[in-house]
Formats: sequence, C-alpha cells, structure tokens
Amino acid sequence: MDHSLRCFGAILSLPKTHHHNNNFLFSIFSSLLLLFISISISSSDAAFDLATIPFNDGYSPLFGDSNVVRSDDGNGVSLLLDRFTGSGFISSNMYKYGFFSANIKLPSNYTAGLCVAFYTSNGDVFEKTHDELDFEFLGNLAGKPWRFQTNLYGNGSTHRGREERYRLWFDPTKEYHRYSILWTSKNVVFYIDEVPIREVLRSAEMGADYPSKPMSLYATIWDASNWATSGGRYKVNYKYAPFVAEFKDLVLKGCSVDPIQESTAAAGLSICSDQHADLEAQDYAVITPRRRLAMRRFRQRYMYYSYCYDTLRYPNPLPECDIIPSEKQRFKETGRLKFGGSHRRQSRRKGRTTTPVEDPDDQGDM
Repeated sequence: MDHSLRCFGAILSLPKTHHHNNNFLFSIFSSLLLLFISISISSSDAAFDLATIPFNDGYSPLFGDSNVVRSDDGNGVSLLLDRFTGSGFISSNMYKYGFFSANIKLPSNYTAGLCVAFYTSNGDVFEKTHDELDFEFLGNLAGKPWRFQTNLYGNGSTHRGREERYRLWFDPTKEYHRYSILWTSKNVVFYIDEVPIREVLRSAEMGADYPSKPMSLYATIWDASNWATSGGRYKVNYKYAPFVAEFKDLVLKGCSVDPIQESTAAAGLSICSDQHADLEAQDYAVITPRRRLAMRRFRQRYMYYSYCYDTLRYPNPLPECDIIPSEKQRFKETGRLKFGGSHRRQSRRKGRTTTPVEDPDDQGDM
C-alpha cells in the first residue's frame, strides 16, 4: 500500500478517545490528501530526454529589448515588466509541428494584472488566418496563487476561444517547472513537467480550426490589467516592479520551414516528413495509460473552467468537445470569466486586442 494511504488509514482508524480534536484531525487528513493527490499527479513518468539550446542559437528579443536579460551561461533569459514596457522573445525560425518547451519561474509577491505567456503563433505572417497555441499565466493578489489557462486558435478562429483555466499543485514562484506544447498533425498536448494536462485531438469536424500552418515560439510578460485578475478588478501595481519571469533550458524541436515557400500542404509534408516521424516517435508524443491517469486526476482536481461547458458562450458545444456528464454538472455555472483574446497583434506592442466575455465575475479565486 502507498505510504500516503497508510497515513490516511491510521487517521481513520484512530479510536474515538483520540478524536477529541476533530478539527485538528481533519486538517491533517486534508493536508495528507492534498499531498497524495500532488504526488499521484507529479509522478506520471520519468523526466523527458530533451536537447536544450542556448538562447542566442534559437531566439531573439521581440520587444522591450532592454528588459530581455540573458543569463550569464547563455542558456536562459529573464523577461521584465516595468512601468515603461513589458518584454518578450521569439524563435528565430518558424516550425511546421514541433515540441516547444522551457523551464519557467514566475514573479512572486503582488502580481495582479500580469500575464506571462508562452505560446506559438503565426500572426505576424498570416494576420487574418493565424494559428495559435497558448500557455497564459495570470497573476494575483499577494498571498493568492497564480492561475493559468491554455487555448488554441486555427485559421483566424479568434471568435471561438477554446480556453480552459486551472490552478497549480505547486508554487510556480519558488522553483522552475517545465511547461511544454506538443503540436503534431494529429493532436496538441499541453504538459507541465511530465504531466499532460490537456489533449486536443484533430478531427474532421474541427476543420480549419485546427492549427496547421507554420508557427514561431513566443514568450512575453505584459500588463493585462483589463482582464487577467478577477476580470480586470485588480490592476498591475508598479510599486512592485520590476516583475521578472525567468526562462531556461529552452527546447525547440520540429521542422523549420519558410511559410511563404510552403505553398501547399502536400509540399510541406514532403519537406518535413522525416522530422514529423521523428517527433511522433518521441517519448512525450505518447500518452501512456499512466500519463492519461495523471491527466484525468489533474483535470478533476485543478481545472475550474472549460469552454466545452460554457453554455453562455457556446449554447452548442464545439465539435471537438467530449461532454462528460459529471464534468457538465460541475461546470454548469462557470460561464462568467473574462478572457484576453488572441496574441496576433502583440508582436511589437505591450498589450493585445481583447475579446472579453461580458460577465466580469472571475471565479479564479476559488
């Protein structure tokens, strides 16, 4: 039996004479339960075998160049937000499918209004038909935890946001954790460390909403006071600036292509067929039964919003949604969040165009 479960059993089997302090026992039980859940999620599999690259070999500043601070060893970078500008970096190449990953540590203390984003996009090339895959980390008041969301767009489908929002099972400001996006012709998988937290399967019903054109990798920190924390209720307080997000052990694995030369899908596939096969043969491209169990546990415990159950936005669920009755009941009142929309015009600016949900009552402080 698992040691954690033994502890639970010991508590539950205490004689009644030892139950004089029920609140104390409940506190112990709750703490051990949370520890057990965290261990069961984080132990999904061994660490991925990844080849990292120095920052200058694969990336360059995107905006706020003076706030893009390279590490002494050249393997990482810090992005700063101050009262003058945010900052960001972009991959030197565009990729047709790939694995994009970094160890990231988020700012601490008061971070309300902040958005730290790690995402792929091609909005600078395909302004009206862009694709996008997002990790977006949303700051909070001092003493309250960061939250984050994942999202995807395909072929300019920015009016159909596919956001999911979550809490974390650790403090992302204390140490680095690895955040990864796997993008293949068959599926998209978002990972935290070795835990898959979301999978989107490509289907005929999704059509062009599935991202399929070459994309660059971006990372940014910026002022998202109008939506990021409690629907815009709490703003960035520059008394706590500079805000610093740290990135290291960067990974870019995929087929580097010129989107202009890739004039047809068939040509793109022939150019990249070997790299695509290699990508899909990697360990992280396979969601093993153990990983799928960890993903289900994460989503049951830490996901607090899914677009698939937001009947205010989508009276009819989008075609890729797999409606689970128990989840539908749990999320029936969650259609109240405010979102920031697409990154497609952010590339050289501090902010971005928003497409908010009207009701500002953000349930992220649950």
